[in-house]
Amino acid sequence: MNVRVAGIGIGRFGKRSESLVELAAEAAGRALEGLGRKPIDLLVAGTMLGHGPHGPLAVLPRLAGRLGLEAATGLRVEAASATGAMAFHAAVQAIEAGRATRALVVAAEKMTDAATPALTAELAAALHESEAAHGATMVGLAALVAQRYLQRHELAPEALGLVTVHDREMASRNPNAQFPVPVTFPEVAASRTIAAPLRLLHCAAISDGAVAVVLEKGRGPATVLGLGQGFEALRLIDRSDLTSFAATRQAAARAYAEGRLTRKHVEVAEVHDAFAPLGFLHLEDLGFCGPGEGPGWFERGWVRPDGRLPVNPSGGLLGRGHPVGASGLAGIAEIALQLRGEAGRHAVPRRPRIGLAHSMAGLGAQNFVTILGEPPS
Repeated sequence: MNVRVAGIGIGRFGKRSESLVELAAEAAGRALEGLGRKPIDLLVAGTMLGHGPHGPLAVLPRLAGRLGLEAATGLRVEAASATGAMAFHAAVQAIEAGRATRALVVAAEKMTDAATPALTAELAAALHESEAAHGATMVGLAALVAQRYLQRHELAPEALGLVTVHDREMASRNPNAQFPVPVTFPEVAASRTIAAPLRLLHCAAISDGAVAVVLEKGRGPATVLGLGQGFEALRLIDRSDLTSFAATRQAAARAYAEGRLTRKHVEVAEVHDAFAPLGFLHLEDLGFCGPGEGPGWFERGWVRPDGRLPVNPSGGLLGRGHPVGASGLAGIAEIALQLRGEAGRHAVPRRPRIGLAHSMAGLGAQNFVTILGEPPS
């Protein structure tokens, strides 16, 4: 491909007083800094919930007006918690098709001003209607996945703490992270049960935040090498296996094939661990390790910044935060920061050449894989 990340803007995740459009504009302004006067001819905005004080919000024209981009064309996309990744993929495809030469991709979410029961119901809309009608929630179904994974691989529930402790330690180095303080295994185990075996610290928190990237034709350290997307049955009961996501395996295979790469080329990864057990599943589905081997990678420190494969050096969703519509783009932006040598305090010790970002919609029904890096000469 001949598309590169030219600018990156990430705001602080957590409870923010600003509106959705204000958060998006802040991130967009940071992404545009220092890029000169070359115009943006495509604006792609992504948000899952997109509410304002009076109901659904016309995010795209509001943001275009705020940024002075009325002369650009625009798209608004939505793919549940993979919205940000879909927005990035849509912009890349537009540039590759010759419909744009420079695109601004912005993904944002404002969640903390909603009551938790109402927000839980809105997030459950990403599930199959039969599941939601019977009271299923995202965390409830994730708990079923966790139970099955622990049972199949003969693991104690305490193993789930490996992901939380890792992410929170990584987040302590990221100035934009929602949770800058590490946690211990006893603290994870003492947090209240949400849906057994998942406890509070096994689950990503409600968050506000926004991310933006500028894409343009050309090559550089954060060139798009491969894109992949995959689907799986929306209802969990229609899936043959709850301990693996076919949509991730399909998306990864497509991204690797497009980039003429294998998992061995990847030197840093950001994965969508909205719930702790997913940190294991994603490593396995992306091909980095075999079924049931994910916990061992965390135990042995192979996912640490100086390990075999640094995973979520930004803190992931459990540490950095999970403003749902923004998280998919956040993972891609974090990989671009690592590749461009701009990650600051949370940079991995050895600057990587190729990185992978994974994003998940709902409970794995539509997943995305994005591979960035320096293209071969």
